[in-house]
Amino acid sequence: MADPLPDTGALQLQLHPEPFDPLVTLAAWQRSLAAGGAEPAAAEAHFIGRVRGITAAGAPLEALELEHYPGMTEAQIARLAADCAERHGLRAVRVDHRVGRVLPGDTIVLVAVSADRRGPAQRGGQELLEALKHEAPFWKREWSGGVGTWVAGNTAY
Repeated sequence: MADPLPDTGALQLQLHPEPFDPLVTLAAWQRSLAAGGAEPAAAEAHFIGRVRGITAAGAPLEALELEHYPGMTEAQIARLAADCAERHGLRAVRVDHRVGRVLPGDTIVLVAVSADRRGPAQRGGQELLEALKHEAPFWKREWSGGVGTWVAGNTAY
């Protein structure tokens, strides 16, 4: 497993207990990269995920609750990002993820990566997103009809 990306702003990670605006966050990330003085990367890939309005069983979703273990979750996400950055030659990575109660339509995740070429940026962003979905320690409970049901697994895609 790779060491975390150097503490130069190459990895920015934040868990949000409240709603966040992914476009504002993305713009701030881009400004911080530009302020670093290095030549801008030639490619960026971004993904914004929102909560669906239905449960895995197809019922209307009232809310999704995400629990995590503070410290452990951030460390695991940092390891996933560093590994992905090493494999794909990513220059910078930004991950924002909601925790707590999230409503249908709310942004739940932002993944942004930069690289010197389009292919590594796209592949690296996709791989990191899938790693977050399957390997980041979040526990999810779907609320429907006033009843909370723990999600046993994640959807593959």
